[in-house]
Amino acid sequence: MGIVDGASFPQWHTALEPVLPENQRATFRQQAGRPFPPELVQAAHDELEGFVQLLRSEGVTVRRPEPIPQRQPYSTLDWTSTGMYAAMPRDVLLVVGEEIIECPLAWRSRYFETLAYRPLLKEYFHGGARWSSGPKPELVDAQYDPAWTDPAPGEPTHLVVTEFEPTFDAADFTRCGRDIIAQKSHVTNAFGIEWLRRHLGDRYRIHVLEFDDPHPMHIDATLVPMAPGKLLINPERVRKVPEIFRGWDVFHAPTPIIPDSHPLYLTSKWITMNILMLDEHRVVVERQDAPMIDALKKWGFTPIPCDFRHFNSFGGSFHCATLDVRRRGALDSYLD
Repeated sequence: MGIVDGASFPQWHTALEPVLPENQRATFRQQAGRPFPPELVQAAHDELEGFVQLLRSEGVTVRRPEPIPQRQPYSTLDWTSTGMYAAMPRDVLLVVGEEIIECPLAWRSRYFETLAYRPLLKEYFHGGARWSSGPKPELVDAQYDPAWTDPAPGEPTHLVVTEFEPTFDAADFTRCGRDIIAQKSHVTNAFGIEWLRRHLGDRYRIHVLEFDDPHPMHIDATLVPMAPGKLLINPERVRKVPEIFRGWDVFHAPTPIIPDSHPLYLTSKWITMNILMLDEHRVVVERQDAPMIDALKKWGFTPIPCDFRHFNSFGGSFHCATLDVRRRGALDSYLD
């Protein structure tokens, strides 16, 4: 599970604009390199500690990364940046079977983020895990389209990342046994998906899907396999259920009720879909999200409420804040 120690606004870069809420873009430009409001960081920290205790009470082993300095500048041969946080392990590390893959991230502000997890990665390696890394990207200007603008209604999605080199965030993939669902996004390009496909070989099948989302970044607030044969979708982004889920029960996520006054720096209100399945029945959900709790009960699941609204402000929820390193069970496939 991640931490919010030292959480800071990233240095401004063209890659940020396509995925920030419009009402936050000016804030990120003005606050670049500065800490997030300390009272919000403390509130998110307290919620994370409560989440840790909840998971441990449900029999889950929880490990945490080491804090690293987020506002200390670092440089490559071509650019300089500062960090952001180590709050979302689901973004930066991809666990596939017994392998943990460090992702080639597209944001300069996340270039060294996996260093916070290095002590754990070394421990898991010594315990028998395979540890690998995608090609470390240069992240030079050629990786980004300087002409990117918000798409007009009805226009096709235009991604800010180019195909100059492979980049991907782990949160643009979701695993179903030996099947992996993927999407291209403002941080994940076709080059990155193909690198992963060749790296994994024919042990796994990667299915690349497209959704009605003009600002795609991470798949877990769009399409969430909850259990074998049960799928949660975002009704605004998934207009037609992908054919590979033929025969599944499809649940439409209820409309979010997060108030407009609550700051969401890096995400939309659909972050309410970012739940965490502990098994085929138990699911962790934000305590104030009554519509989702009621829907989960109706669909036959057992919701476990947990306070997490302040953590949501940093761009994620229960799924983003965690990374399943070990789970019981087999790699069964249920997709066509």
